[in-house]
Amino acid sequence: HLKDLYDFFLSCSESFRQQLLEDTAFLRAEQRLDTELVDKLILQLNRIYPQILSDKEATRFRNLDVPTSVRLGELLTHLQGKGDEACREFYRALHLHVEEVFHSLPTRLRLRDSLNPMTSSQIHLQRNVLNDGGPLFYLGCFSFAVGMAFLYYYGEARLSGGSRALGMAALGLKRKAEEILVWYTDEGVLM
Repeated sequence: HLKDLYDFFLSCSESFRQQLLEDTAFLRAEQRLDTELVDKLILQLNRIYPQILSDKEATRFRNLDVPTSVRLGELLTHLQGKGDEACREFYRALHLHVEEVFHSLPTRLRLRDSLNPMTSSQIHLQRNVLNDGGPLFYLGCFSFAVGMAFLYYYGEARLSGGSRALGMAALGLKRKAEEILVWYTDEGVLM
């Protein structure tokens, strides 16, 4: 059951070869992958999957005269050349031997962030922010619009002797506002 879940998460959107290509720079720079851990990964691939990493290839990648980051880079390039299955087995070995590095990989972080609803909602919130004026900004804009509407209606009342539009606008308002607008309309007609 865990293996199936593991394979699902690894293969969600892209091939293992693409993922390994993206993770290569991170892995080469990772300080936690010392000589001993790289040797464990090589031996795991060689012993369990000799078709992926032969004895001759394993010996070449375990050469201590070559710096660890260079050996790891050559190993990753070799695995990418071998195909998707070889890259998948490298991820399994990495998960087995260095779990904290595995969970720090850029592809794992991206996958975890895409599956986490809290993180994705924060991203959507950031994308949808039009301005940072806050509620006072919107209250000010609304007040301005209402003020302009009253000026328009007040000006119309003086020219035509009354504003029927204010009476119609009162239909959808609360009781107090409705009384005021209807009173204003009645007073405008009388003038």
